[in-house]
Amino acid sequence: MAWDESEDTTIYEVVINDEEQYSIWPADREVPPGWRKAGKRGPKAECLAHIKEVWTDMRPLSLRKQMEEAARQGA
Repeated sequence: MAWDESEDTTIYEVVINDEEQYSIWPADREVPPGWRKAGKRGPKAECLAHIKEVWTDMRPLSLRKQMEEAARQGA
C-alpha cells in the first residue's frame, strides 16, 4: 500500500545550516547538529512554500563569498 502524502499530519520546522541551505524537520524532534530553526513551522506544503520563497540563491554561502571575492579581485 502506497503512503499518501495528503494524509501527512506532521508539523515541520524549517531549518537552516551554516551554509544557508534550507530543509524541513519534524517539529517534535530535536534539530540535528549543524542546523538551527529558521522561524517557520507548519504543515509540509506550507514549509516547502516558505523555503521556495526565501531560498532564492541555491549556492552554499561559502561559494557565494568565494565568487564575490573573485569578482572584487577581477578574476
